This record gives sequence, C-alpha cells and structure tokens, in this order.
Amino acid sequence: VVRRRLLQRYEHQPFISCLAGFYSCRWKRYQRRKTEPGKCCCKTRECVFFPLLVGAFCFSLVFLYMWGEAKNDYNNFDWYNYGNLGFWFLWSLVLLIVAAILFTYITLLLVLAMCLLAEGQQLYLHWSHKIGTFLVLGFSITALFVLSVLWGDQWKTVRLSFQITAPYLHIGAITIMVLLSWPVALHAIRADKKVVQVIIVGPYLAILLFLFLIPLGMYSPCIREMGTLGPKPALIGHRGAPMLAPENTEMSFQKTIEHGGDGLETDVTISYDGVPFLMHDSTLRRTTNIKEVYPNDTAQNAALFSWDTLQELNAGTWFLKDKPFSCMGSLSRADQNQAMNQSIYKLSNFLRLADSQNKLVIFDLYRPPEKHPYRNSWINRTLEVILNESGIRPHLVLWLENDMRSFVQSVAPGFQQTMGSKAPVEDLLMDNIVKLNLAYTEMSSEDIRAYAKVNITTNLYVVNEPWLFSLAWCSGAHSVTTNAIHTLKNLSQPLFLMTPQQYNIMWILTDLTSALLISLIFAL
Repeated sequence: VVRRRLLQRYEHQPFISCLAGFYSCRWKRYQRRKTEPGKCCCKTRECVFFPLLVGAFCFSLVFLYMWGEAKNDYNNFDWYNYGNLGFWFLWSLVLLIVAAILFTYITLLLVLAMCLLAEGQQLYLHWSHKIGTFLVLGFSITALFVLSVLWGDQWKTVRLSFQITAPYLHIGAITIMVLLSWPVALHAIRADKKVVQVIIVGPYLAILLFLFLIPLGMYSPCIREMGTLGPKPALIGHRGAPMLAPENTEMSFQKTIEHGGDGLETDVTISYDGVPFLMHDSTLRRTTNIKEVYPNDTAQNAALFSWDTLQELNAGTWFLKDKPFSCMGSLSRADQNQAMNQSIYKLSNFLRLADSQNKLVIFDLYRPPEKHPYRNSWINRTLEVILNESGIRPHLVLWLENDMRSFVQSVAPGFQQTMGSKAPVEDLLMDNIVKLNLAYTEMSSEDIRAYAKVNITTNLYVVNEPWLFSLAWCSGAHSVTTNAIHTLKNLSQPLFLMTPQQYNIMWILTDLTSALLISLIFAL
C-alpha cells in the first residue's frame, strides 16, 4: 500500500521533473525539495539571487523594447559604426537578434521559476543559469548605458512610441498580472500568518490597481473623434529612395518619382572647381569606388576633388555590395544593372529633374573646408546654379541654409524659406519662414497646431517606420522626409487609429475581465 501511494505520488512528477530539470538541472526526484506555499520558497542564497533574475528580465525587456522601437534609425547607427570601424555591416540587426535571444532566455527562466513556485517547489537555479543571468543583466545595463551616452535622443523615440503602443502595452501588462495571480493566490491563501499574506498580496494589488487606473493618464493623438484627422502628410524622398537605389543618384530620385513622392531631399557639396554636386558624407569612401580608383585619397574631403575627377567615380556598385538597409528587397536584373552604372549627380541636373516633375526640393548645403576656393562664396555659387543654370521654378525650392538668409531672400524672393529648428512664432514670421524642418524626435502636436495657425507648416525627418508615420499624421505634420517612400505611400490611414469611445470600451473591458478572472482564481 505504501509503495502504491509512493508510485501514485511519483506519477504526478513528470511535469515538475521537466521544470526542475531545465531550471536547476535536478532531474531526479530525490534532488528536489518541496516547500509549503506561504513559506520561504528557497534558501537564503537563492532568495538573494531571485531579485537578480527579475532585474535581468526587466532590463532586458527595456533594452529589447528600446532597440525594437529604434528600427527607424538603424541606418544611422550602422553609418556611425562605419565611420569608426571603416567597413559597413548591419550591426543594428545583429544587436536586435542578440537582444531578442537574451530576453527569450531570461523569460524562460522566470517562467520556469514561477511554475515551480506554483507547484510548491524550492527554487535552486543551476550555476550555469546564474552565469547566464549575470551576462544578460550586464549586457542589458551596458548596452542601455552606452546607447544613452552616444545616442541619447533614442529615449525620445521611446517616449513617442508610448503614444502609439501604450494601450496595447496596458493589455499585455494586465494579462501578465492575471497569469501571476495563480501563484500569488496559492501562496497567500495557504500562508500561516496574516503578515505573510499582506506581504504577498499587498504589492500585487497595488500594482494591479495602478495598471487599472493608468489609462487615465495616457495620451495619444491617434485617439481622436471621427472626422478630425488631417490630410496625409506629403512624402519627401530622403536622398531619393535609398532602399531602392544608391542614395543621391539619378536612379534614386527617379525611384522616388515613380512611387509618387511629393518632394526630393539631398545634400550639396561644392567641388574644388565650383561645381555643386550631391554627396552626404564628407569623404567619398562609403558611396563611391574611390578606394579602387584613387586608393591614396580615400580620406580626402569630397569638396577638394575637381568635377572631372568626381565624374570618373562609380556611385552605385557599393549599394549592391553593402546593402545599407536590413529591410531591402531584392532588385530586378534591370535595376541591378542600372544601379551599377550610377555616377555622382550634379546639383543642376537634380534641379532640372525636380522642375520637370514639379517636385519640391530641400537640401543641406555644406560649406567647403579651409583653403577651398569657394569657402566664402559657397552660397553665392549655389544660388547661381539654382537661378541661372537649372531653370527650376523658385517656389519649388525649400531654402534651409540659415547663413545669409536675408541676402537669399533679396535675390530669390520666390524660395520657400525653411527653418531647421523651433523658434517663437514672432521670430519666424519676421524672417518670412513658411516651413519648419524638424527631427521627428521634436514632434509635438501642440507645437504643430500652433505653427499651423500662422500658416507655418512642419516637415519631420527621417520617418521610415509606419507607426512613426502614423503618429506624425495624427499629430498634424504637413510632410515627412523618408527612406521608405515605397512603404509609406501605401498607407491609407494611420495605424492604431481609434475613437475615444473605442478606447474606453477596450480599457473597461480589459479591466473588468481581468478583475473577474483574478477574483475567480483567488476564490478557487
């Protein structure tokens, strides 16, 4: 009889054996220790280590969320690393994969721990998992610190993302609390002291109440009444369509036009003999084959080359070799051949193309380095090309450069004066500013509305992800500069758009359903 009872008890153990085996590497039943719910779940050393496990989970979750939302700027991160390492690689994608793997690992450990607690088993984390926990914790904290120092603006992106994801994060957090209610109720109800019950249930109920009420403080411009959404923002191709063609080349701008872009953005440098051309980097190393043609001049400033020399370089083969974006699709054979034959593009040709297609243009104008012949006449030379050589209609030019703005207005009154930073409305009107060109991290629906009241529109750069474009749309932005014009062009309405009534129903149903489930679990 005794043996039969032991066997019956043993037959209940396979699930626990798997839990303890993966968590503690204690596959044998005699290696495990059972504890009564409400009692201490583990020895002192394990009690100290369990908060580290929870901390590793929290930090890895924060980092994964932060880096996942940073996808909009992965190209900037890879470009920064290229400038320091000297070769191109998709470090951003590698970091995302590592973050996802580490978070998954630490989440599985925490789930195993909670299941063991629910089964009344003592916790004992195997030494290899302890090392893994320290690695996850150390990696997550270090990564968050380094990114905060080198790329602190990314936290602004995280805050903006909450305006989109907060309602859904709320549902996820409530779901987790429902799942946690089972081990909490099991330990609290069987605790032999009231104090222990309060210690277990008190923090749980406090967090639950906070989650129930947190929607009262949520704000999202995408939660709005029907009929109040403004028009879809115009799309300006950032250096053309750099996910479809080599940046700042004729092919890239043609792709923008093919996909219905409303404007073209670029970067202008002046050659040593006074020919304005399109180039973003200060050197030619990343986007041309200068290493093959002039290997001793790879570190030379792009403005110190003559136009004849620049014409010898290929500006497209690097695109097929390096694949600068992780989400690039495969190119057709015709597009590959066209990309391989791209050259550096002159400003005058760029402006003629924009004028022929009735597209707005906006560009960053780089001042030449010291000892350059056009160091002090760079703006005048650029104006000569725009007004005398290109023939572009002035109203298509969004003039961004702030130096000599009064002079530019006097010789080209038809330009749309554009400012690259926020300023008081009175100052903007005094300078005849009609558009602001702002980093998307400065997005504010209140500011956009205030500027719009005095007919100053807002362009946000660089907006690639659909969720961020949706937020810009709901915030009232007039236009956005983007690398992903082929993707954003297909959005017919903002993602996550809902009315306040729909949101209130979602919130109330989530809270009521979770409260009912938690009450039933505690009652059982």
